[in-house]
Amino acid sequence: MHRYSILALGAFDYILNKTGNALIRYRPEEVVAVIDPEKAGQTAQQVLGWGGDIPCVSSFNDTKGFDSTHLVIGSAPQGGDLNDAYRKEIRDAIISGCHIISGMHIFLNDDSEFSHLAKENGIKITDLRRPPSPPHFPKGTWKNRKFPVLLIVGSDCDTGKMTTAWEIFEALKKRNRKVEFVGTGQTGILLSGKGVPIDAVVSDFLAGETEHCLNQLPGDTELALVEGQGALNNMFYSSVTLGLIHGSMPDFMVLTHEPGRELDCADHPFPDMKKMLQIHIDIMKPFKKSTFLGMNYLTLKLHDDLAMETCNSARDRYEMPVTDLVRFGGRQLINTIENAMDEWS
Repeated sequence: MHRYSILALGAFDYILNKTGNALIRYRPEEVVAVIDPEKAGQTAQQVLGWGGDIPCVSSFNDTKGFDSTHLVIGSAPQGGDLNDAYRKEIRDAIISGCHIISGMHIFLNDDSEFSHLAKENGIKITDLRRPPSPPHFPKGTWKNRKFPVLLIVGSDCDTGKMTTAWEIFEALKKRNRKVEFVGTGQTGILLSGKGVPIDAVVSDFLAGETEHCLNQLPGDTELALVEGQGALNNMFYSSVTLGLIHGSMPDFMVLTHEPGRELDCADHPFPDMKKMLQIHIDIMKPFKKSTFLGMNYLTLKLHDDLAMETCNSARDRYEMPVTDLVRFGGRQLINTIENAMDEWS
Protein backbone atom coordinates (compact mmCIF):
# COMPACT_ATOMS: atom_id res chain seq x y z
CA MET A 1 0.00 0.00 0.00
CA HIS A 2 1.21 3.50 -0.80
CA ARG A 3 1.96 5.81 2.11
CA TYR A 4 1.45 9.40 0.98
CA SER A 5 2.83 12.57 2.52
CA ILE A 6 1.08 15.61 1.04
CA LEU A 7 3.03 18.79 0.34
CA ALA A 8 0.81 21.85 0.80
CA LEU A 9 2.99 24.70 2.06
CA GLY A 10 0.72 27.55 3.11
CA ALA A 11 -2.07 25.90 1.15
CA PHE A 12 -3.74 23.35 3.41
CA ASP A 13 -7.39 24.35 3.29
CA TYR A 14 -10.54 23.06 1.65
CA ILE A 15 -9.84 24.70 -1.75
CA LEU A 16 -6.12 25.22 -2.38
CA ASN A 17 -5.07 21.67 -1.51
CA LYS A 18 -7.43 20.03 -4.00
CA THR A 19 -5.36 17.00 -4.96
CA GLY A 20 -4.23 16.32 -1.43
CA ASN A 21 -7.74 16.75 -0.06
CA ALA A 22 -9.10 14.15 -2.44
CA LEU A 23 -6.58 11.62 -1.18
CA ILE A 24 -7.48 12.53 2.41
CA ARG A 25 -11.19 12.06 1.66
CA TYR A 26 -11.05 8.93 -0.49
CA ARG A 27 -7.78 7.21 0.54
CA PRO A 28 -7.31 8.30 4.18
CA GLU A 29 -5.70 5.02 5.13
CA GLU A 30 -2.88 5.78 2.68
CA VAL A 31 -2.15 9.35 3.84
CA VAL A 32 0.38 9.60 6.68
CA ALA A 33 0.94 13.37 6.96
CA VAL A 34 0.32 16.83 5.48
CA ILE A 35 3.27 19.20 5.24
CA ASP A 36 2.25 22.78 5.99
CA PRO A 37 4.15 24.72 8.67
CA GLU A 38 1.20 27.08 9.09
CA LYS A 39 -0.99 24.17 10.24
CA ALA A 40 1.67 22.13 12.06
CA GLY A 41 0.33 20.50 15.21
CA GLN A 42 -3.24 20.27 13.90
CA THR A 43 -4.95 17.30 12.30
CA ALA A 44 -6.66 17.01 8.93
CA GLN A 45 -9.98 16.76 10.78
CA GLN A 46 -9.39 20.07 12.51
CA VAL A 47 -8.43 21.84 9.28
CA LEU A 48 -10.85 20.31 6.79
CA GLY A 49 -13.59 18.70 8.83
CA TRP A 50 -12.59 15.27 7.57
CA GLY A 51 -9.47 13.11 7.55
CA GLY A 52 -9.36 12.06 11.20
CA ASP A 53 -6.02 12.13 12.96
CA ILE A 54 -3.77 12.60 9.91
CA PRO A 55 -1.16 15.01 11.34
CA CYS A 56 0.06 18.30 9.94
CA VAL A 57 3.83 18.76 10.18
CA SER A 58 6.31 21.50 9.30
CA SER A 59 8.58 19.73 6.84
CA PHE A 60 9.28 16.47 5.05
CA ASN A 61 11.94 15.68 7.63
CA ASP A 62 9.13 15.56 10.22
CA THR A 63 7.50 12.69 8.28
CA LYS A 64 10.44 10.32 8.39
CA GLY A 65 8.94 8.32 11.23
CA PHE A 66 5.85 7.67 9.09
CA ASP A 67 7.74 5.77 6.35
CA SER A 68 6.32 7.75 3.42
CA THR A 69 6.58 6.03 0.05
CA HIS A 70 5.34 9.00 -2.01
CA LEU A 71 5.37 12.76 -1.68
CA VAL A 72 2.33 14.27 -3.41
CA ILE A 73 2.26 17.95 -4.32
CA GLY A 74 -1.25 18.59 -3.07
CA SER A 75 -1.89 22.16 -4.19
CA ALA A 76 -2.20 23.57 -7.70
CA PRO A 77 -1.48 27.33 -7.75
CA GLN A 78 -2.29 29.41 -10.82
CA GLY A 79 0.41 28.85 -13.42
CA GLY A 80 1.87 25.93 -11.49
CA ASP A 81 5.02 27.73 -10.30
CA LEU A 82 7.37 25.94 -7.91
CA ASN A 83 9.01 28.18 -5.31
CA ASP A 84 12.19 27.62 -3.29
CA ALA A 85 10.37 26.30 -0.24
CA TYR A 86 8.67 23.61 -2.33
CA ARG A 87 11.96 22.76 -4.02
CA LYS A 88 13.64 22.17 -0.66
CA GLU A 89 10.94 19.77 0.50
CA ILE A 90 10.96 17.86 -2.79
CA ARG A 91 14.74 17.65 -2.68
CA ASP A 92 14.66 16.26 0.87
CA ALA A 93 12.03 13.69 -0.12
CA ILE A 94 14.02 12.45 -3.11
CA ILE A 95 17.20 12.12 -1.07
CA SER A 96 15.21 10.09 1.48
CA GLY A 97 14.10 7.68 -1.26
CA CYS A 98 10.54 8.91 -1.56
CA HIS A 99 8.78 8.83 -4.95
CA ILE A 100 7.31 12.13 -6.17
CA ILE A 101 3.85 12.72 -7.66
CA SER A 102 3.32 16.19 -9.12
CA GLY A 103 0.29 17.80 -10.69
CA MET A 104 2.13 21.03 -11.48
CA HIS A 105 2.17 22.61 -14.93
CA ILE A 106 5.93 22.44 -14.87
CA PHE A 107 7.35 18.93 -15.22
CA LEU A 108 9.72 17.79 -12.51
CA ASN A 109 11.22 15.16 -14.81
CA ASP A 110 12.46 18.04 -16.97
CA ASP A 111 14.17 19.70 -14.01
CA SER A 112 17.86 18.81 -14.21
CA GLU A 113 18.40 18.89 -10.45
CA PHE A 114 15.41 16.72 -9.61
CA SER A 115 15.91 14.25 -12.47
CA HIS A 116 19.56 13.81 -11.49
CA LEU A 117 18.68 13.28 -7.82
CA ALA A 118 15.91 10.86 -8.77
CA LYS A 119 18.31 8.75 -10.83
CA GLU A 120 20.90 8.79 -8.04
CA ASN A 121 18.37 7.65 -5.43
CA GLY A 122 16.41 5.20 -7.58
CA ILE A 123 13.07 6.94 -7.24
CA LYS A 124 10.30 7.72 -9.76
CA ILE A 125 8.90 11.15 -10.51
CA THR A 126 5.36 11.13 -11.93
CA ASP A 127 4.19 14.28 -13.75
CA LEU A 128 0.40 13.90 -13.78
CA ARG A 129 -0.03 16.92 -16.06
CA ARG A 130 2.19 15.73 -18.91
CA PRO A 131 -0.08 15.57 -21.98
CA PRO A 132 -0.16 12.63 -24.41
CA SER A 133 2.44 12.51 -27.17
CA PRO A 134 1.65 12.31 -30.02
CA PRO A 135 -1.62 14.20 -29.48
CA HIS A 136 -5.05 13.05 -30.69
CA PHE A 137 -7.16 15.17 -33.02
CA PRO A 138 -10.97 14.76 -32.80
CA LYS A 139 -12.68 12.42 -35.27
CA GLY A 140 -16.34 12.88 -34.39
CA THR A 141 -16.71 9.37 -32.98
CA TRP A 142 -19.46 10.60 -30.64
CA LYS A 143 -21.91 10.10 -33.51
CA ASN A 144 -21.57 6.32 -33.16
CA ARG A 145 -21.00 6.06 -29.42
CA LYS A 146 -22.71 3.10 -27.77
CA PHE A 147 -23.07 4.51 -24.26
CA PRO A 148 -24.19 7.83 -22.72
CA VAL A 149 -21.82 10.41 -21.28
CA LEU A 150 -22.35 12.54 -18.17
CA LEU A 151 -20.13 15.64 -17.94
CA ILE A 152 -19.75 17.56 -14.70
CA VAL A 153 -19.72 21.31 -15.29
CA GLY A 154 -19.47 24.18 -12.81
CA SER A 155 -20.37 27.77 -12.13
CA ASP A 156 -16.71 28.43 -11.33
CA CYS A 157 -13.38 26.78 -10.58
CA ASP A 158 -13.08 25.00 -7.23
CA THR A 159 -16.76 24.18 -6.91
CA GLY A 160 -16.26 20.43 -6.49
CA LYS A 161 -16.48 19.07 -10.04
CA MET A 162 -14.01 16.24 -9.42
CA THR A 163 -15.60 15.36 -6.09
CA THR A 164 -19.04 15.37 -7.67
CA ALA A 165 -17.93 13.05 -10.48
CA TRP A 166 -16.20 10.68 -8.07
CA GLU A 167 -19.15 10.58 -5.65
CA ILE A 168 -21.55 9.76 -8.49
CA PHE A 169 -19.11 7.16 -9.83
CA GLU A 170 -18.81 5.44 -6.45
CA ALA A 171 -22.58 5.58 -5.81
CA LEU A 172 -23.41 3.95 -9.15
CA LYS A 173 -20.72 1.30 -8.68
CA LYS A 174 -22.40 0.36 -5.38
CA ARG A 175 -25.55 -0.24 -7.42
CA ASN A 176 -23.56 -2.61 -9.65
CA ARG A 177 -23.75 -0.35 -12.68
CA LYS A 178 -20.96 -0.52 -15.27
CA VAL A 179 -19.72 3.05 -15.01
CA GLU A 180 -16.36 4.49 -16.04
CA PHE A 181 -14.59 7.56 -14.69
CA VAL A 182 -12.59 9.76 -17.07
CA GLY A 183 -10.13 11.93 -15.15
CA THR A 184 -9.29 15.26 -16.78
CA GLY A 185 -7.15 16.81 -14.05
CA GLN A 186 -4.35 15.71 -11.79
CA THR A 187 -6.67 14.71 -8.95
CA GLY A 188 -9.01 12.56 -11.01
CA ILE A 189 -6.09 10.93 -12.80
CA LEU A 190 -4.38 10.15 -9.48
CA LEU A 191 -7.53 8.58 -8.00
CA SER A 192 -8.57 6.60 -11.06
CA GLY A 193 -5.19 5.78 -12.56
CA LYS A 194 -6.18 7.02 -16.02
CA GLY A 195 -7.32 10.06 -17.96
CA VAL A 196 -5.84 13.13 -19.60
CA PRO A 197 -4.60 16.40 -18.01
CA ILE A 198 -6.80 18.47 -20.24
CA ASP A 199 -5.56 21.91 -19.16
CA ALA A 200 -2.05 20.96 -20.31
CA VAL A 201 -3.17 20.02 -23.83
CA VAL A 202 -2.62 22.29 -26.86
CA SER A 203 -5.98 23.89 -27.63
CA ASP A 204 -6.49 22.26 -31.04
CA PHE A 205 -6.43 18.85 -29.35
CA LEU A 206 -8.67 19.49 -26.32
CA ALA A 207 -11.70 17.82 -27.87
CA GLY A 208 -9.63 15.06 -29.45
CA GLU A 209 -7.95 13.99 -26.22
CA THR A 210 -11.30 13.84 -24.41
CA GLU A 211 -12.81 11.87 -27.28
CA HIS A 212 -9.81 9.50 -27.30
CA CYS A 213 -10.27 8.72 -23.59
CA LEU A 214 -13.92 7.86 -24.18
CA ASN A 215 -13.00 5.69 -27.16
CA GLN A 216 -10.80 3.53 -24.90
CA LEU A 217 -13.64 2.56 -22.55
CA PRO A 218 -15.08 -0.98 -22.52
CA GLY A 219 -17.88 -1.76 -24.92
CA ASP A 220 -20.25 -2.76 -22.12
CA THR A 221 -19.96 0.64 -20.39
CA GLU A 222 -23.37 1.85 -19.20
CA LEU A 223 -22.28 5.42 -18.42
CA ALA A 224 -19.06 7.41 -18.77
CA LEU A 225 -18.51 10.10 -16.15
CA VAL A 226 -16.22 12.90 -17.33
CA GLU A 227 -14.58 15.06 -14.69
CA GLY A 228 -15.14 18.73 -15.48
CA GLN A 229 -12.68 21.62 -15.49
CA GLY A 230 -13.08 25.40 -15.32
CA ALA A 231 -16.35 27.12 -16.17
CA LEU A 232 -17.86 28.54 -19.36
CA ASN A 233 -18.56 31.85 -17.62
CA ASN A 234 -15.04 32.16 -16.19
CA MET A 235 -12.85 34.35 -18.40
CA PHE A 236 -9.66 32.59 -17.31
CA TYR A 237 -10.65 28.95 -17.85
CA SER A 238 -13.59 28.85 -20.26
CA SER A 239 -11.54 27.41 -23.13
CA VAL A 240 -10.80 24.14 -21.35
CA THR A 241 -14.48 23.79 -20.41
CA LEU A 242 -15.60 24.28 -23.98
CA GLY A 243 -13.04 21.76 -25.19
CA LEU A 244 -14.37 19.20 -22.73
CA ILE A 245 -17.94 19.82 -23.85
CA HIS A 246 -17.11 19.32 -27.52
CA GLY A 247 -14.84 16.37 -26.80
CA SER A 248 -17.30 14.49 -24.62
CA MET A 249 -20.51 15.60 -26.39
CA PRO A 250 -22.44 14.85 -23.20
CA ASP A 251 -25.91 13.42 -23.17
CA PHE A 252 -26.29 14.58 -19.58
CA MET A 253 -24.74 17.21 -17.33
CA VAL A 254 -24.64 17.98 -13.61
CA LEU A 255 -23.74 21.50 -12.44
CA THR A 256 -21.65 22.25 -9.36
CA HIS A 257 -21.93 25.53 -7.47
CA GLU A 258 -20.91 27.10 -4.15
CA PRO A 259 -23.87 29.11 -2.83
CA GLY A 260 -22.83 32.39 -1.28
CA ARG A 261 -19.80 32.89 -3.52
CA GLU A 262 -20.35 36.40 -4.88
CA LEU A 263 -17.48 36.63 -7.38
CA ASP A 264 -15.84 33.91 -9.43
CA CYS A 265 -12.11 33.22 -9.18
CA ALA A 266 -11.53 35.89 -11.86
CA ASP A 267 -13.29 38.41 -9.55
CA HIS A 268 -16.25 38.69 -11.91
CA PRO A 269 -19.96 38.45 -10.94
CA PHE A 270 -21.85 35.28 -11.78
CA PRO A 271 -24.58 35.31 -14.42
CA ASP A 272 -28.08 34.32 -13.41
CA MET A 273 -28.06 30.58 -12.68
CA LYS A 274 -30.88 29.79 -15.09
CA LYS A 275 -29.01 31.61 -17.86
CA MET A 276 -25.87 29.71 -16.94
CA LEU A 277 -27.67 26.39 -17.31
CA GLN A 278 -29.15 27.49 -20.64
CA ILE A 279 -25.74 28.49 -22.03
CA HIS A 280 -24.58 24.89 -21.69
CA ILE A 281 -27.70 23.54 -23.36
CA ASP A 282 -27.42 26.03 -26.21
CA ILE A 283 -23.79 25.11 -26.90
CA MET A 284 -24.87 21.50 -27.38
CA LYS A 285 -27.84 22.26 -29.63
CA PRO A 286 -25.93 22.18 -32.96
CA PHE A 287 -24.89 18.62 -32.19
CA LYS A 288 -27.37 16.77 -29.99
CA LYS A 289 -29.83 17.15 -27.15
CA SER A 290 -28.21 17.39 -23.74
CA THR A 291 -30.03 17.77 -20.44
CA PHE A 292 -29.17 18.67 -16.86
CA LEU A 293 -29.94 15.89 -14.40
CA GLY A 294 -29.24 17.85 -11.26
CA MET A 295 -26.93 20.11 -9.29
CA ASN A 296 -24.39 19.49 -6.56
CA TYR A 297 -23.74 22.30 -4.10
CA LEU A 298 -20.56 22.89 -2.13
CA THR A 299 -22.06 23.89 1.24
CA LEU A 300 -19.04 23.51 3.50
CA LYS A 301 -19.32 27.11 4.77
CA LEU A 302 -23.02 26.80 5.66
CA HIS A 303 -24.43 25.28 8.86
CA ASP A 304 -26.57 22.16 8.44
CA ASP A 305 -30.04 23.73 8.46
CA LEU A 306 -29.12 26.54 6.07
CA ALA A 307 -27.29 24.14 3.76
CA MET A 308 -30.32 21.85 3.53
CA GLU A 309 -32.68 24.81 3.08
CA THR A 310 -30.46 26.20 0.29
CA CYS A 311 -30.43 22.87 -1.55
CA ASN A 312 -34.21 22.43 -1.21
CA SER A 313 -34.88 25.97 -2.40
CA ALA A 314 -32.69 25.43 -5.47
CA ARG A 315 -34.40 22.10 -6.14
CA ASP A 316 -37.77 23.84 -6.28
CA ARG A 317 -36.51 26.76 -8.36
CA TYR A 318 -34.65 24.74 -10.98
CA GLU A 319 -36.96 21.70 -10.91
CA MET A 320 -34.17 19.15 -10.59
CA PRO A 321 -32.41 17.31 -7.76
CA VAL A 322 -30.02 19.56 -5.78
CA THR A 323 -27.86 18.25 -2.95
CA ASP A 324 -24.43 18.27 -1.36
CA LEU A 325 -23.35 14.71 -2.13
CA VAL A 326 -20.64 14.64 0.52
CA ARG A 327 -22.78 16.15 3.26
CA PHE A 328 -26.27 14.82 2.58
CA GLY A 329 -25.84 11.97 0.12
CA GLY A 330 -27.83 12.11 -3.07
CA ARG A 331 -30.39 9.34 -3.46
CA GLN A 332 -32.71 11.49 -5.60
CA LEU A 333 -29.87 12.66 -7.85
CA ILE A 334 -28.43 9.15 -8.25
CA ASN A 335 -31.91 7.77 -8.96
CA THR A 336 -32.41 10.42 -11.64
CA ILE A 337 -29.06 9.57 -13.23
CA GLU A 338 -29.79 5.85 -13.16
CA ASN A 339 -33.20 6.38 -14.75
CA ALA A 340 -31.62 8.49 -17.48
CA MET A 341 -29.07 5.72 -18.14
CA ASP A 342 -31.86 3.16 -18.51
CA GLU A 343 -33.89 5.39 -20.84
CA TRP A 344 -30.92 6.33 -23.06
CA SER A 345 -30.80 4.86 -26.52
